[in-house]
Amino acid sequence: MEIYSTRRFVSKTRKWIVLGIASFVFVIVFWGVLQTVQFMRQTGVTPVLMVQLLTDDGITLKSSNDRTNVLLLGIGGGAHAGEDLTDTMIVLSLDNKNHSAALISIPRDIWSDTLKDKINTAYHYGEEKKKGGGMILSKVIAEDVIGMPIQYAILIDFSGFKDIVDLLGGIDVNVSRAFTDNDYPIPGKEQDTCPGDPTNRCVYETVHFDAGWQHMDGARALIYVRSRHAEGEEGSDFARNRRQQEILIALKDKIMHPFRWVTPHRLSLLPQVIDRAIDTDMNIGELATVFKKYIKINESDVGKIAFDNLLTEAPAYLYNGLYVLVPIEDWNTVQTYIKSQLH
Repeated sequence: MEIYSTRRFVSKTRKWIVLGIASFVFVIVFWGVLQTVQFMRQTGVTPVLMVQLLTDDGITLKSSNDRTNVLLLGIGGGAHAGEDLTDTMIVLSLDNKNHSAALISIPRDIWSDTLKDKINTAYHYGEEKKKGGGMILSKVIAEDVIGMPIQYAILIDFSGFKDIVDLLGGIDVNVSRAFTDNDYPIPGKEQDTCPGDPTNRCVYETVHFDAGWQHMDGARALIYVRSRHAEGEEGSDFARNRRQQEILIALKDKIMHPFRWVTPHRLSLLPQVIDRAIDTDMNIGELATVFKKYIKINESDVGKIAFDNLLTEAPAYLYNGLYVLVPIEDWNTVQTYIKSQLH
């Protein structure tokens, strides 16, 4: 009798355990469905697009010769002078046939005969003409430089970039060279003055980075990509272009490993943060497709292209007294080199 009662107890216990596990799984799946539906409503992703993104690479993108080029523009924003000058100009070039990509850094100080100014002013002049004209003009000017059509553009506000990195829980960056910048502008003090100090030192701070792997939050990552007054080679815009490429690779690596950062709270905030951080001429389907294609590509299949060795400083008196860069030979030479470096 005692043995029978024990067996009944064990049997009931197993049933309760199975029922408990089944209930837990149901709750998790139900929660996941609710979160997915909420995310789709917030972003405008349709069920059809969701299926396309889950089963293949998404929708068909505009392209030329099986290559889709996206111009990434970074602006400082805020209320200081030059808030709509594009300090960052990088072309993400996706090879849709071979599933590879390249990051082509375009130095901001290149002279544009079309603009009669540096190319980083294109967005400013375009927006002066009409709302949305900044991206259009920036793409045209970038096409003149790289010699390839650019289908899309994404504008990133640096404060929004900081928020994205923080939402991901920071990123791990392999700093290629150590450097110290004694003249990094302190955020929020751009318009301040320092009474009694003609050098205005109170609006600057000293920042330093050691070589090697480092975990960076949004503020630290922003300093890393914007620093431009370090001593030696790291004080050049060419070095800054390389660091911007490193940050994009680090962001890609973090996003590719969702278990490192995904939480219900972060997922709920993601659409809002992205909406505040970026502006683009892509629809949601194109943006999601570009995003998925990029993060699926192995780092070894992402080329990092710079062509600073093909540029030279031009005499300022010939270019309105500005520090500008022009080709050592001609733009055809630059464009041939870029195409030779594409994966």
